[in-house]
Amino acid sequence: MNKRLDSPSARLSVILVAAALSGGVYAQAPGAPGLPGYVTSSSGQVVLSGFGQCVRSGFWAPANAAEPCDRIARAELPPPPVAVAPEPKVEPAPPVAAVAAAPVVVEPPRPVIQKLTLSTDVLFDFGKAELKDSGKQRLDQLASEIKDADVDEIVAVGHADRIASEDFNQKLSEARAQAVKGYLAQQGAKSNTITAEGKGESQSVTGDECKKLGAERGSNKKLVACLQPDRRVEIEVLGSRTVAAGTPEAGTGSSPAGSGTTSGTSGSGSSTNR
Repeated sequence: MNKRLDSPSARLSVILVAAALSGGVYAQAPGAPGLPGYVTSSSGQVVLSGFGQCVRSGFWAPANAAEPCDRIARAELPPPPVAVAPEPKVEPAPPVAAVAAAPVVVEPPRPVIQKLTLSTDVLFDFGKAELKDSGKQRLDQLASEIKDADVDEIVAVGHADRIASEDFNQKLSEARAQAVKGYLAQQGAKSNTITAEGKGESQSVTGDECKKLGAERGSNKKLVACLQPDRRVEIEVLGSRTVAAGTPEAGTGSSPAGSGTTSGTSGSGSSTNR
């Protein structure tokens, strides 16, 4: 009896009977004609179980797997590669030729024939811009010293002390520089080569030396005397001079008497002048 149940036909019969007893409904797989390894109906269609699955016969093997009954594994092909445009090749910029910096032309300092500082106590009366006789004599001496030189320019700069208002001192220093310019022009210097300017009280040389000396007015003789170095006219003569062998070279600042920095305090100038 057991041997009979082991045969394929016997197992199929058991399956069919069990399906009938369980009330299962057989159907045919639509569009699925008879396939090897599956139970088929008399019309050749694969029989479906009550669960909608194809009924395999006792001879079914994995090689009999067929759709729609069993899914057949398929090797999936990878998607075709997407062509990627190559990145544009960036050519390096051509090297920028180094631009040679323009050479800085430094003008050589102009040779100084004469440079001196004259006290306004010698040149002018207090608070005035008219040259005194002592001032004219000192400028005559300067004109004589440079008469053999090739003068390019004469610069006269007037300075004042701090007594009185800043505006008054500025105008006074300018007027005194102009007076020196005019007199030198009368003595033969070319007026277009003479520059006159005033600095007022802006370039004091006494600094704080004369503080706490009393009232800041012209009647304070002690203060006026202390501020005397601030009241001055600086004169610089630029150009060249032809010299004989054995004498100082032109442009070194050396010249006959009166050259270099001269205090200009000789004469009868009063210490009360400003």
